[in-house]
Amino acid sequence: MNPFLIVSMAVGLGILLIGGFYFLVYYQHPDDRNEAYIPKFVVLFGFVLAGATVLMFPLDVANNEGYAGCQGYDTEFCGGLDMELLWSIVFILIPVWVFCLIPFMTFYYEADDGMLMAGTAYSPNPVRRSRLGEALCYQIFVLMIVGAFFVGLYFTLSDAKIPVQDYTASQGIGLITADNAFTSPSLGDGNSSSFKVNMLVPMRPSDEAWLSNMEETGEETIVLQVDIPTFFANLMAWLGWFLFALFGGIGLAALPIDLILAYTNRPRVLDPVEYAEIQLNLRERVNELVEVGEMLKMERDERAQMGLKGTLFSFDAERRKAARDERQALIGFKQAVFLLEKDTEDFKAATVSRDSYNPLIPYASLFLGLCSIGISLLWFAHVILYVFPSPPLMTFLNEYFVWFDQWFPLFGVLSVALFTLYLLLCAVKGCFKFGIRFFLFHIHPMIPGKTYMSSFMFNTALVLLCALPVVQFSQLAFADYGAYSEIRQLFGVQIQNLEFFSWFWESYIFIYAFLGLSVVTALYLFCKPKDQAASGKELKKRLVSRRS
Repeated sequence: MNPFLIVSMAVGLGILLIGGFYFLVYYQHPDDRNEAYIPKFVVLFGFVLAGATVLMFPLDVANNEGYAGCQGYDTEFCGGLDMELLWSIVFILIPVWVFCLIPFMTFYYEADDGMLMAGTAYSPNPVRRSRLGEALCYQIFVLMIVGAFFVGLYFTLSDAKIPVQDYTASQGIGLITADNAFTSPSLGDGNSSSFKVNMLVPMRPSDEAWLSNMEETGEETIVLQVDIPTFFANLMAWLGWFLFALFGGIGLAALPIDLILAYTNRPRVLDPVEYAEIQLNLRERVNELVEVGEMLKMERDERAQMGLKGTLFSFDAERRKAARDERQALIGFKQAVFLLEKDTEDFKAATVSRDSYNPLIPYASLFLGLCSIGISLLWFAHVILYVFPSPPLMTFLNEYFVWFDQWFPLFGVLSVALFTLYLLLCAVKGCFKFGIRFFLFHIHPMIPGKTYMSSFMFNTALVLLCALPVVQFSQLAFADYGAYSEIRQLFGVQIQNLEFFSWFWESYIFIYAFLGLSVVTALYLFCKPKDQAASGKELKKRLVSRRS
């Protein structure tokens, strides 16, 4: 094994662990500081798993084990790591985290103890005995649904139909077979009774002349059933692409724009008139949202007393409508509260906290924003020039990475890592941006010192779901640079040709959606760059109209 790759793996895992631990401590809410240790473990190693999944692609490229010479006859450029085994472990761990550990920890963390306020840890309902029992019931239900889904699809859609091009050699040379393999220019001396790949030797000019006589004679299809980890990877990538195409496409445009806006809207010294107007506006918004919160609580209590406390999965249409209305009102209320808190913090930074505010933060945002603009534009141009055309118009970023590897390989690996990790950041940013603009799901912002474990687990599940789409997208976008990677053989050959799924991969459906949403988002944010919530008056009007 290449010692440099071993050291790189150890250093990378160490950085991910330290960074994840610092991230967890820095963002966690004080209420969770000395409790919820098991959810913290799940979150910490979930972030490490997501980061390691994305960083394994440049490691796989540096390892070069997809090169045929690594089987034993030309190992000079081979790293020696069993990347196929490492990828299989990752392919299994991601579904375990997404469908087992994170849901169970979420159910357990948010479970209602029933009579906890009365001094007992048990509910009067014998079915809901405790937090652990309730979480287990929900988790078993999730596993039954997910397990049936995975098993059913594996036994029906796990065959990969791989096209194979047949060649024959003209001028009487013939095909290479098991009988004549050792009489070809570079296939050994014929003293062995069986052919093995490690008996091959590197190609020579005579081999190139021999191969120049090969002619295409047709195409065949090999049907191969992929193994369980590879099929899990395909299914997780397919499911994750729905989220990554939406959130990643939004984030590709929103991330640089928001960083630039953080600089342009940096705290400034306010004159007395501005100070009084902003203070009055914040006070009015606080009072309005307090009234909205009280109305929401009263409405929930009234519905519970009337037996209308609904669920989105109820068979009763009236209960479903009640649950949907309550959910929409609560999401709008949380959005308005979040933006009010953000505006309040900005007001404090320009007034009472001005002396403690770090003036370098806006300039750091400007620098990162300019870098993000460059990376987003490079991704967009690379897809247009390399991924969509067949054959590609130019290799673009592939050529840049190869050039870096020629004089200092570490820079090429780090560059690939930068571009892949950037896509994960775009997915997280796009999810929050979509949630703050549309009332479809609860927002889970990562706020230093104010983030609960439920938000940590939501964002961990999101990055894990987007990790494999990022890897698949990267191996396709950097196919020339990563031609000898194991993941290229898995995604580019087996998964690419799976029944049913091959249409999505070959037609670039998700990639078109990814780029299209990034363009639409850029235009939308140029017109409406500031996040604005519904005012307290609008929320009260909606609540009043629902109750009337």
